Amino acid sequence: MSLNDSTKVIVICGPTGVGKTGFAIELALRFNGEIVGADSMQIFRRMDIGTAKPTAEEQARIPHHMVDIVDPDNAFDAVVYAHQADRCIADLVMRSKTPFIVGGTGLYIKALMHGLTAKAPTDASVRAQLQNELKSSGPEALHRRLQQFDPQSAKRIHPHDSYRIMRALEVLEITGRSIAAHHHEHGFSRSRYQALYIGLTMPREMLYERINTRVDTMLETGFADEVRTLLGCGYGLELKPMQSLGYRHIADWVHGRLTWEEAIRTMKRDHRRYAKRQMTWFGAIPSMNWLAPGQLREAAAMISAYL
Repeated sequence: MSLNDSTKVIVICGPTGVGKTGFAIELALRFNGEIVGADSMQIFRRMDIGTAKPTAEEQARIPHHMVDIVDPDNAFDAVVYAHQADRCIADLVMRSKTPFIVGGTGLYIKALMHGLTAKAPTDASVRAQLQNELKSSGPEALHRRLQQFDPQSAKRIHPHDSYRIMRALEVLEITGRSIAAHHHEHGFSRSRYQALYIGLTMPREMLYERINTRVDTMLETGFADEVRTLLGCGYGLELKPMQSLGYRHIADWVHGRLTWEEAIRTMKRDHRRYAKRQMTWFGAIPSMNWLAPGQLREAAAMISAYL
């Protein structure tokens, strides 16, 4: 089946910890739906606790797609995501199911809804030079250079995220402009689907308290052991998924770079900061319908009218 802009999907998004999974499951049950995940971390196998992946019980209630599909050392980005999610949606439509796109990774949702265009240029010789510098000087030195010439990207990229640091420096070297400027200039194409956007929100203080509690629960249910197991399997800090929220904090504790107390404090702080960035991203979508997690009846009425 070919997809076109008459295909209707429901997008449920919002910040980390707001309650998207449970909210979406209840609605998918009511509207003969299945869930297509839009989370850049839940795609990775073995990364369960730190990504707040839907539990086995939740996945038994409603089928979830785009979850547990690649190993942490596999390359994966928004372009690959959109391609694979397209196939999931086509299958759901073929089976007369309602596609629910659910997650908090704004770029993945935007890539799926609008498509990505004009990939930033690459140059093998520039990349090779940066890899040599990485080996000789380490990621922190490259990150300091990025701070000097592209402070906006440096602020967004963790000092140990060697892949993204090198990519930002590569684009800067080739074009003389930041990777953010490139993405802004080329933007996104027209809408590829009809979409009803529902964003979940709550007062900031309440959300931040939920995030703090969620981190505590992750730690109580074995998150540190999950990170140790990943490191023991050879998934090192040079991998992009291991630089994500929570995983890098616990890995830094395992390697003695942070105390346990500091790892927890910064993990909670960085989750709160991430939630704030997510709200900014989703707040820029003009057609967003904002609801509280308890407003299932209002969401159901919206979806019923839309479908």
